[in-house]
Amino acid sequence: MNREWLKVLIAALFEVFWVIGLKHAATPWAWLGTAVSILVSFYLMIAASSKLPVGTVYAVFVGLGTAGTVFAELVFFGEPFKIMKVLLILLLLAGVIGLKLVTKEKDPGTKGAES
Repeated sequence: MNREWLKVLIAALFEVFWVIGLKHAATPWAWLGTAVSILVSFYLMIAASSKLPVGTVYAVFVGLGTAGTVFAELVFFGEPFKIMKVLLILLLLAGVIGLKLVTKEKDPGTKGAES
């Protein structure tokens, strides 16, 4: 995995933090953590988009964030386990992995055009 995809992965992890924070934050410190997570998440996603196709970056970011949020809700917040939900998340992750596998990095000489 190269540096740009690592940025997308870390951005998606911070997305999980801020989405959970939007639902569960109750103190000023929790809200501050949520705001910092939003800033870090979007900064890394935007930075990765400078070298990778923006559509693919966004799809991977949202897909991983969604899967991570559902997983966190199941494990940490007592969301009821539903097999159909898990199967659909796995289908989503398969699509995200497929997008990553077929996406090439931008050529530095193309000034933002996708390869």
